[in-house]
Amino acid sequence: MPPPYDLAWWGWVIGAFGAFMIGVSKTGIVGLGILAVALFTFIFPARASTGIVLPLLIVGDIMAVLYYRRSAVWAQLLRLIPWTVVGVVAGYFALGKLDAAQVGRLIGAILLGITGLQFWRMRSARGIEAASERIARKLFLVAAVGIAAGFFTMLANASGPIVIIYLLAMGLPKIEFMGTGAWFYFLLNLVKVPFSWNLGLLTPETLAFDALLAPFVILGGLAGYQIFKRLNQKLFEELALGLTALAALRLLFG
Repeated sequence: MPPPYDLAWWGWVIGAFGAFMIGVSKTGIVGLGILAVALFTFIFPARASTGIVLPLLIVGDIMAVLYYRRSAVWAQLLRLIPWTVVGVVAGYFALGKLDAAQVGRLIGAILLGITGLQFWRMRSARGIEAASERIARKLFLVAAVGIAAGFFTMLANASGPIVIIYLLAMGLPKIEFMGTGAWFYFLLNLVKVPFSWNLGLLTPETLAFDALLAPFVILGGLAGYQIFKRLNQKLFEELALGLTALAALRLLFG
Protein backbone atom coordinates (compact mmCIF):
# COMPACT_ATOMS: atom_id res chain seq x y z
CA MET A 1 0.00 0.00 0.00
CA PRO A 2 1.39 3.47 -0.84
CA PRO A 3 1.78 5.98 1.99
CA PRO A 4 -1.60 7.49 2.95
CA TYR A 5 -0.55 10.94 1.78
CA ASP A 6 0.54 9.63 -1.66
CA LEU A 7 -2.92 9.72 -3.24
CA ALA A 8 -4.34 10.84 -6.56
CA TRP A 9 -6.40 14.04 -6.48
CA TRP A 10 -9.66 12.08 -6.43
CA GLY A 11 -8.42 10.16 -3.38
CA TRP A 12 -7.91 13.43 -1.54
CA VAL A 13 -11.42 14.55 -2.52
CA ILE A 14 -12.94 11.34 -1.18
CA GLY A 15 -10.85 11.58 1.99
CA ALA A 16 -11.82 15.21 2.61
CA PHE A 17 -15.51 14.47 2.02
CA GLY A 18 -15.35 11.40 4.28
CA ALA A 19 -13.71 13.48 7.03
CA PHE A 20 -16.39 16.16 6.67
CA MET A 21 -19.13 13.54 6.95
CA ILE A 22 -17.50 12.10 10.09
CA GLY A 23 -17.83 15.55 11.66
CA VAL A 24 -21.47 15.85 10.61
CA SER A 25 -22.26 12.42 12.02
CA LYS A 26 -20.67 13.19 15.37
CA THR A 27 -22.57 16.40 16.09
CA GLY A 28 -25.66 16.26 13.90
CA ILE A 29 -26.90 13.30 11.89
CA VAL A 30 -26.12 10.06 13.68
CA GLY A 31 -25.96 7.07 11.39
CA LEU A 32 -23.84 8.85 8.78
CA GLY A 33 -20.70 7.69 10.56
CA ILE A 34 -20.46 4.21 9.09
CA LEU A 35 -21.20 5.56 5.62
CA ALA A 36 -18.41 8.10 6.05
CA VAL A 37 -16.05 5.38 7.23
CA ALA A 38 -17.00 3.32 4.18
CA LEU A 39 -15.70 6.08 1.90
CA PHE A 40 -12.18 5.44 3.12
CA THR A 41 -12.38 1.83 1.98
CA PHE A 42 -12.54 3.16 -1.59
CA ILE A 43 -9.02 4.60 -1.27
CA PHE A 44 -7.39 2.24 1.26
CA PRO A 45 -7.56 -1.50 2.04
CA ALA A 46 -10.25 -2.23 4.63
CA ARG A 47 -7.83 -3.21 7.41
CA ALA A 48 -5.58 -0.19 6.89
CA SER A 49 -8.51 2.22 6.72
CA THR A 50 -9.54 1.17 10.24
CA GLY A 51 -6.41 2.74 11.69
CA ILE A 52 -6.37 5.72 9.34
CA VAL A 53 -9.91 6.71 10.26
CA LEU A 54 -9.51 6.32 14.04
CA PRO A 55 -7.81 9.71 14.73
CA LEU A 56 -10.42 11.45 12.57
CA LEU A 57 -13.16 9.84 14.65
CA ILE A 58 -11.49 11.08 17.83
CA VAL A 59 -11.39 14.65 16.46
CA GLY A 60 -15.12 14.37 15.81
CA ASP A 61 -15.65 12.86 19.27
CA ILE A 62 -13.93 15.84 20.88
CA MET A 63 -16.26 18.23 19.07
CA ALA A 64 -19.31 16.19 20.09
CA VAL A 65 -18.20 16.12 23.73
CA LEU A 66 -17.67 19.89 23.69
CA TYR A 67 -21.22 20.43 22.41
CA TYR A 68 -23.08 17.75 24.40
CA ARG A 69 -20.85 17.04 27.43
CA ARG A 70 -23.56 17.97 29.97
CA SER A 71 -26.29 15.84 28.41
CA ALA A 72 -24.94 12.31 28.88
CA VAL A 73 -26.92 9.68 30.77
CA TRP A 74 -24.02 8.24 32.75
CA ALA A 75 -26.03 5.31 34.07
CA GLN A 76 -26.20 3.99 30.50
CA LEU A 77 -22.51 4.63 29.90
CA LEU A 78 -21.36 2.89 33.07
CA ARG A 79 -23.38 -0.19 32.16
CA LEU A 80 -22.03 -0.38 28.60
CA ILE A 81 -18.37 0.60 28.85
CA PRO A 82 -16.96 -2.42 30.77
CA TRP A 83 -18.52 -4.83 28.28
CA THR A 84 -17.32 -2.72 25.38
CA VAL A 85 -13.72 -2.98 26.60
CA VAL A 86 -14.14 -6.77 26.59
CA GLY A 87 -15.30 -6.52 22.98
CA VAL A 88 -12.32 -4.34 21.99
CA VAL A 89 -9.87 -6.88 23.44
CA ALA A 90 -11.66 -9.71 21.60
CA GLY A 91 -11.57 -7.71 18.38
CA TYR A 92 -7.85 -7.03 18.84
CA PHE A 93 -7.09 -10.76 18.91
CA ALA A 94 -9.55 -11.51 16.10
CA LEU A 95 -8.30 -8.79 13.72
CA GLY A 96 -6.51 -10.42 10.84
CA LYS A 97 -7.88 -13.87 11.67
CA LEU A 98 -11.47 -13.34 10.52
CA ASP A 99 -12.84 -12.71 7.06
CA ALA A 100 -13.99 -9.09 7.30
CA ALA A 101 -16.57 -9.56 4.53
CA GLN A 102 -18.22 -12.49 6.32
CA VAL A 103 -18.28 -10.59 9.61
CA GLY A 104 -19.81 -7.60 7.84
CA ARG A 105 -22.56 -9.70 6.29
CA LEU A 106 -23.39 -11.27 9.63
CA ILE A 107 -23.69 -7.98 11.49
CA GLY A 108 -25.59 -6.45 8.55
CA ALA A 109 -28.21 -9.19 8.67
CA ILE A 110 -28.59 -8.84 12.44
CA LEU A 111 -28.90 -5.07 12.22
CA LEU A 112 -31.55 -5.23 9.51
CA GLY A 113 -33.66 -7.47 11.72
CA ILE A 114 -33.21 -5.24 14.76
CA THR A 115 -33.86 -2.09 12.71
CA GLY A 116 -37.15 -3.51 11.45
CA LEU A 117 -38.20 -4.40 14.99
CA GLN A 118 -37.23 -0.97 16.30
CA PHE A 119 -39.13 0.78 13.49
CA TRP A 120 -42.23 -1.14 14.48
CA ARG A 121 -41.74 -0.26 18.15
CA MET A 122 -41.34 3.44 17.31
CA ARG A 123 -44.90 3.42 15.96
CA SER A 124 -46.07 3.01 19.54
CA ALA A 125 -45.02 4.87 22.68
CA ARG A 126 -45.88 1.71 24.62
CA GLY A 127 -43.51 -0.27 22.44
CA ILE A 128 -40.61 2.06 23.21
CA GLU A 129 -41.38 2.07 26.91
CA ALA A 130 -41.69 -1.71 27.04
CA ALA A 131 -38.42 -2.17 25.11
CA SER A 132 -36.59 0.23 27.43
CA GLU A 133 -37.82 -1.56 30.53
CA ARG A 134 -36.88 -5.00 29.16
CA ILE A 135 -33.36 -3.91 28.22
CA ALA A 136 -32.89 -2.18 31.56
CA ARG A 137 -33.82 -5.38 33.38
CA LYS A 138 -31.71 -7.79 31.32
CA LEU A 139 -28.00 -7.44 31.93
CA PHE A 140 -27.15 -10.00 29.24
CA LEU A 141 -28.66 -7.71 26.57
CA VAL A 142 -26.52 -4.79 27.73
CA ALA A 143 -23.49 -7.09 27.79
CA ALA A 144 -24.25 -8.31 24.26
CA VAL A 145 -24.55 -4.74 22.94
CA GLY A 146 -21.34 -3.64 24.65
CA ILE A 147 -19.27 -6.62 23.52
CA ALA A 148 -20.60 -6.43 19.96
CA ALA A 149 -19.90 -2.68 19.79
CA GLY A 150 -16.33 -3.11 21.03
CA PHE A 151 -15.68 -6.11 18.79
CA PHE A 152 -16.95 -4.59 15.56
CA THR A 153 -15.42 -1.18 16.17
CA MET A 154 -12.02 -2.84 16.52
CA LEU A 155 -12.52 -4.82 13.31
CA ALA A 156 -14.02 -2.14 11.09
CA ASN A 157 -15.12 0.98 13.05
CA ALA A 158 -18.61 -0.47 12.68
CA SER A 159 -20.09 -0.11 16.17
CA GLY A 160 -22.26 2.90 15.28
CA PRO A 161 -25.41 1.09 14.13
CA ILE A 162 -25.34 -1.21 17.16
CA VAL A 163 -25.15 1.63 19.66
CA ILE A 164 -27.70 3.73 17.74
CA ILE A 165 -30.26 0.92 17.94
CA TYR A 166 -29.55 0.48 21.66
CA LEU A 167 -29.94 4.18 22.49
CA LEU A 168 -33.09 4.47 20.37
CA ALA A 169 -34.55 1.48 22.18
CA MET A 170 -33.90 3.25 25.48
CA GLY A 171 -36.15 6.10 24.31
CA LEU A 172 -33.68 8.89 25.13
CA PRO A 173 -34.53 12.47 24.12
CA LYS A 174 -32.30 13.54 21.22
CA ILE A 175 -30.04 15.76 23.35
CA GLU A 176 -29.42 12.92 25.83
CA PHE A 177 -28.93 10.54 22.93
CA MET A 178 -26.20 12.81 21.54
CA GLY A 179 -24.56 13.41 24.92
CA THR A 180 -24.48 9.73 25.83
CA GLY A 181 -23.20 8.77 22.39
CA ALA A 182 -20.56 11.52 22.41
CA TRP A 183 -18.95 10.34 25.64
CA PHE A 184 -19.32 6.67 24.71
CA TYR A 185 -17.51 6.98 21.38
CA PHE A 186 -14.86 9.32 22.77
CA LEU A 187 -13.92 6.87 25.52
CA LEU A 188 -14.24 3.85 23.22
CA ASN A 189 -11.99 5.31 20.52
CA LEU A 190 -9.37 6.34 23.08
CA VAL A 191 -9.29 2.75 24.36
CA LYS A 192 -8.66 1.56 20.79
CA VAL A 193 -5.56 3.72 20.27
CA PRO A 194 -2.91 1.51 21.94
CA PHE A 195 -4.35 -1.63 20.32
CA SER A 196 -4.33 -0.02 16.87
CA TRP A 197 -0.78 1.23 17.38
CA ASN A 198 0.39 -2.21 18.44
CA LEU A 199 -1.19 -3.73 15.32
CA GLY A 200 0.62 -1.22 13.11
CA LEU A 201 -2.63 0.43 12.02
CA LEU A 202 -1.49 3.78 13.45
CA THR A 203 1.89 5.09 12.27
CA PRO A 204 3.59 8.50 12.03
CA GLU A 205 2.62 8.53 8.33
CA THR A 206 -1.06 7.89 8.96
CA LEU A 207 -1.11 10.53 11.71
CA ALA A 208 0.43 13.08 9.33
CA PHE A 209 -2.27 12.25 6.78
CA ASP A 210 -4.98 12.60 9.43
CA ALA A 211 -3.61 15.99 10.49
CA LEU A 212 -4.26 17.26 6.96
CA LEU A 213 -7.86 15.97 7.01
CA ALA A 214 -8.72 16.99 10.58
CA PRO A 215 -9.89 20.52 9.57
CA PHE A 216 -12.58 18.91 7.41
CA VAL A 217 -13.84 16.96 10.44
CA ILE A 218 -14.06 20.22 12.37
CA LEU A 219 -15.99 21.91 9.56
CA GLY A 220 -18.35 18.94 9.45
CA GLY A 221 -18.82 19.11 13.21
CA LEU A 222 -19.78 22.78 13.01
CA ALA A 223 -22.25 22.07 10.21
CA GLY A 224 -23.66 19.03 11.99
CA TYR A 225 -24.49 20.99 15.12
CA GLN A 226 -26.46 23.54 13.11
CA ILE A 227 -28.39 20.71 11.45
CA PHE A 228 -29.05 19.05 14.82
CA LYS A 229 -30.63 22.19 16.28
CA ARG A 230 -33.20 22.15 13.49
CA LEU A 231 -34.24 18.50 13.83
CA ASN A 232 -37.29 17.59 15.88
CA GLN A 233 -37.29 14.39 17.94
CA LYS A 234 -39.35 12.32 15.48
CA LEU A 235 -37.29 13.30 12.44
CA PHE A 236 -34.07 12.75 14.41
CA GLU A 237 -35.10 9.18 15.32
CA GLU A 238 -36.30 8.36 11.81
CA LEU A 239 -33.08 9.66 10.23
CA ALA A 240 -30.99 7.67 12.69
CA LEU A 241 -32.96 4.52 12.02
CA GLY A 242 -33.07 4.97 8.24
CA LEU A 243 -29.33 5.59 7.95
CA THR A 244 -28.66 2.61 10.18
CA ALA A 245 -30.72 0.46 7.81
CA LEU A 246 -28.64 1.74 4.86
CA ALA A 247 -25.45 0.96 6.74
CA ALA A 248 -26.73 -2.53 7.50
CA LEU A 249 -27.49 -3.08 3.80
CA ARG A 250 -24.00 -1.98 2.86
CA LEU A 251 -22.50 -4.42 5.38
CA LEU A 252 -24.75 -7.17 4.09
CA PHE A 253 -24.13 -6.67 0.38
CA GLY A 254 -20.98 -4.52 0.30
